[in-house]
Amino acid sequence: MIACQIQPNKLSLGLRGNPPFIDEEFYSTIKQKDSFWTMEDGEIHITLQKMNKAETWMAALKGHQSQQPNDAIVTEEVKKKMMLERFQEENPGFDFSSAEFNGQSPDPRTFMKDNRQF
Repeated sequence: MIACQIQPNKLSLGLRGNPPFIDEEFYSTIKQKDSFWTMEDGEIHITLQKMNKAETWMAALKGHQSQQPNDAIVTEEVKKKMMLERFQEENPGFDFSSAEFNGQSPDPRTFMKDNRQF
């Protein structure tokens, strides 16, 4: 009954045989093979895996971001959270759950000039 297509750059969602009610481009590219949708208790859940894990998105879909300018404090907190996640992945034997940054955190995508897509 549900028609859902998740492509690397676009989401299409609707009822079979009808025009989709969501037919939008993603804010950035996703990993199609690692993204999926499920239905639970009458709700559709869409799980997307970003192509560039440390990339911050203004919204999941282009054109749907808030009309308010970015809050610098929120953006900085998101960067800090991504840095801690990266440290944890790169050092699985250590616990960074209570670690804190003081000052401005670096961009997690370019930290230590490591440009791999993780």
